[in-house]
Amino acid sequence: MAYDLSGMLVIGISSRALFDLEHENAIYDTEGVTAYSDYQRQHENDPLEPGTAFPLVKALLRLNTLIPDRRLVEVVVISRNSPDTGLRAFNAIEAHKLDISRAAFTGGEPIVHYLEAFKIDLFLSRDKSDVQAAIDGGVAAAQLYTAPTNYVAPENQIRIAFDGDAVLFSRESEQIYAEKGLEAFVRHEQRHRNKAMKEGPLAKLLFALAEIQKQFTPETCPVRIAIVTARNSPAHKRVIHTLRTWNVTVDEAFFLGGLPKADVLHAFGAHMFFDDQEGHVELASAVVPSGRVPYEGGALGARSARKSAKPILLTPPSADSDVSLETSKN
Repeated sequence: MAYDLSGMLVIGISSRALFDLEHENAIYDTEGVTAYSDYQRQHENDPLEPGTAFPLVKALLRLNTLIPDRRLVEVVVISRNSPDTGLRAFNAIEAHKLDISRAAFTGGEPIVHYLEAFKIDLFLSRDKSDVQAAIDGGVAAAQLYTAPTNYVAPENQIRIAFDGDAVLFSRESEQIYAEKGLEAFVRHEQRHRNKAMKEGPLAKLLFALAEIQKQFTPETCPVRIAIVTARNSPAHKRVIHTLRTWNVTVDEAFFLGGLPKADVLHAFGAHMFFDDQEGHVELASAVVPSGRVPYEGGALGARSARKSAKPILLTPPSADSDVSLETSKN
């Protein structure tokens, strides 16, 4: 009988997001693919340290042990490595006793073609271009930043924090703020306070996490969700109304009105924080693992591209393009 991924939260992750491969990445950047491949083969049995997403992935996989005969989460490694150099990642998965058995090693080909094939709900990578391609293809994705060295993951509970506009919600309101300023933004949100916002790129991830929460009682729930947003009163009303319309209840919400997010995220103890603003992610990544969710098309002002019903065809990267930096070692 074929394995069915429906009804699960499916996470796609690059090997460099799961493990610390920054030294190997530097070899690729400075010495090229042959030196990188040789190094990976020579060290394929050497242990790899956890990467930015490791605590989150480990905690998510632990959910599969909580309900007998029920898998809630599946994790798939999706990498531009060749199958040969990808062996080191699977050796590390085995060494860390992670319940991951599926992978796609594309040998330098763009990974975006395979995200829908594996029914990926969220793709996590260190590579900006791969994440942008995923977002443009209609798949939720985030570019992970280097995690803080002193980060200690909460035990026995997964804590995930989201920014609001352009992450959980559409970028419509943020576009008004960017183009017309704060006063216009406030007026717009007041006029539409009882109108739910459209879904943003990570809305479906929120829905999937909410469904997992429903499998447990409030007292025993292993997943805790927070919204950490620069919005404040009165713009908070539309957030609450939108969540009610979506029939989603978040555990905590912080309407900061421009106050720094890092202190709140540190207090919350997030396994991962998702934001669209580079500055916010840089500050947050000093205290908790963080990822940037890019705008569709690459810029806030870019014209939205509709998701094509046909597979997205991309030209394979050349050796001297920026994209090629992840061609064989993501």
